[in-house]
Amino acid sequence: MDTRNILFSLKYFCYLSAYLLIAYCQLNAAVLAKHVAQSNIQTAFNNSALITNLAPTASATLMTNSTLVLGAENTNQYLAKLKGKRIGLVVNQTSMLYKYDGITTPEKALHLVDFLRNHNVNVVVMFAPEHGVRGNKGAGEHIDNGKDAETRIPIQSIYGKNKTPPNSIMKNLDLIIFDIQDVGTRFYTYISSMHYMMEAAAAHSVEFVVLDRPNPNGEFIDGPVLDLNFQSFVGMHPIPVLHGLTVGELALMIKGEKWIENADKLQLEVVKMLHYDKSLVYKLPIAPSPNLPNYKAVRLYPSLCFFEATAVSIGRGTHTAFQVTGHDQVRLGNFTFTPVPTPFAAPNPKLANTRLFGLDLQQSTKQGLDLSLFIKYSQAFKEQNIPFYTSTNFMDKLAGTDKLRKAIDNGVSIEDIRQSWQADLIKYKKMTKPYLLYSQ
Repeated sequence: MDTRNILFSLKYFCYLSAYLLIAYCQLNAAVLAKHVAQSNIQTAFNNSALITNLAPTASATLMTNSTLVLGAENTNQYLAKLKGKRIGLVVNQTSMLYKYDGITTPEKALHLVDFLRNHNVNVVVMFAPEHGVRGNKGAGEHIDNGKDAETRIPIQSIYGKNKTPPNSIMKNLDLIIFDIQDVGTRFYTYISSMHYMMEAAAAHSVEFVVLDRPNPNGEFIDGPVLDLNFQSFVGMHPIPVLHGLTVGELALMIKGEKWIENADKLQLEVVKMLHYDKSLVYKLPIAPSPNLPNYKAVRLYPSLCFFEATAVSIGRGTHTAFQVTGHDQVRLGNFTFTPVPTPFAAPNPKLANTRLFGLDLQQSTKQGLDLSLFIKYSQAFKEQNIPFYTSTNFMDKLAGTDKLRKAIDNGVSIEDIRQSWQADLIKYKKMTKPYLLYSQ
């Protein structure tokens, strides 16, 4: 082979090597991007920790009050009593401590299960509510029993057909800890799971401890109070849509008002937060569920959740769930999006793979319970003679009454609709007073 052929071969080899290197880098970049995108939805155990790489949130602000101490972080009030006891945990990806053992930085956040194991507490089971202990299951998705891949602690589902754990598990427990971030609405199902776990604890003489966390919608008390004729898993208690309570306060009221069987037998303790009041703006450091990815979604959730019973998409299957609205035929705006099946968040989103037209609410100032957009959509569907509700039964369960749906259908004004539940709210606020733990 002469020199020219050798040089040509070397040149060809270099080009080929460079091409393969670029292709390899692009492939790895794509894989990494996919992994990052999925990890933004699927919070997972990291070694023995449930999550150390915090789930996505539009605002990375941990809290506006740096002196706030969460119930889980108020360890002097509960850690000693756990020694020598068999403990069950009702937890998910939000069950994090940001201040513990002298560490106060969010980057070193520690999950409750790992904190307890580090202190030689005997955790024998973790109970999985909706979305699972890792927060990686879509709304309504089946939750399996099993074992955690890292800690090997058994996982017992309390979502689906079996909302109460079996006797075989309860008889082997001395104490259950509930530590899950709520968002302050009646139809957010973690408080329904708490109800059933409190009832199971009362029936089996198991202590029940709630590690309290802020209510990110805590300044609002609004909406119709649940009529028990419409009681369901998305509405267990005669409280308004926005109940204004922390999970600890609600637990005290569930026991005090005897909303569970054997309420008098339940040994309940709420570990309070320190330096907290309900005027504090608490921006969740971890997404509380797959389709509430940030603070804006949490604030819009009370107003947009009613759309779940309608033909309108609220963005499930996109990265802006509960921050957009849209439909393919009824168009109230020119913003476009396309829901797609999304593992861990929206396996079967409404109007999947369809280009929808509607509204981008990411910059909206809506908060509390705002019915204006829901009523506009209802009227627009009616004008085009297109069915608005996909399930009137589900709508009434979300509202806790059929009066709201009927009032909207009959064209009652927003002012009159809001006035219709004021008397019940006055009674409700009076009922809550013995159970309030924090100022507002």
